[in-house]
Amino acid sequence: MLFFWLIIVTVFWTVFFSSIILLSFPFDFTGGRFLNNLIRLWARLIFASVGIKVKINGLSNLDLNKNYIFAPNHSSSLDIPLMLGFTPLWLVPIAKKELRWIPFLGWAMKLAGHIFIDRSNHDKAMESLNKIKISINKKPRSILIFPEGSRTNNGQLKRFKSGGLTLGIKTGFDIVPVLISGTYRSLKKGSMGFSRNLLTVDFGIPITIGNYNEEKRKSLSEKVFNEVKKMQE
Repeated sequence: MLFFWLIIVTVFWTVFFSSIILLSFPFDFTGGRFLNNLIRLWARLIFASVGIKVKINGLSNLDLNKNYIFAPNHSSSLDIPLMLGFTPLWLVPIAKKELRWIPFLGWAMKLAGHIFIDRSNHDKAMESLNKIKISINKKPRSILIFPEGSRTNNGQLKRFKSGGLTLGIKTGFDIVPVLISGTYRSLKKGSMGFSRNLLTVDFGIPITIGNYNEEKRKSLSEKVFNEVKKMQE
């Protein structure tokens, strides 16, 4: 029953805020920041509507005047709204290009500056990353990626892929390791069972790109993975 209530409130708030974004877009003179605030409110209202409590740790590690690449573990479909709702920066996720065409949701994401990537093959993915670099240079904003690539099936942390993390190398943005806890217990991949649990987001100390380059991208992904794993222990 609680799962269906989650679906209902998610659909309701998605249609509601997407409609507001579509109507207000022509009058947004903030370059997208106002629309981002609407998305943050959208995410928070979903959690509030189903009675989920959220705890945030490590905000003191962030400089709110900077942009980052946020790299959390990925355990549940709750992870994206959790990060969008409770990260105090203009944050846009890298999403599959197919989401762009979903009525209301995809339209709103595009207008709010969210990033779509073609993951059908490696070459197209790399081409998309280059386009993202250009977009970020034109309109600086923080980026959300899930280096595991997909949600875990068993709650265990999977090895991080290096592809998305190369955005840190391309943009020069520090990478913030993030540990999300509680979402796997609340809503597992492929499950229709949903339960209320305290959700926790721990922001780690940003990793400076420094001397990392394309040749060292696997070392970078290993560094980020180890930092998230260390936070989990």
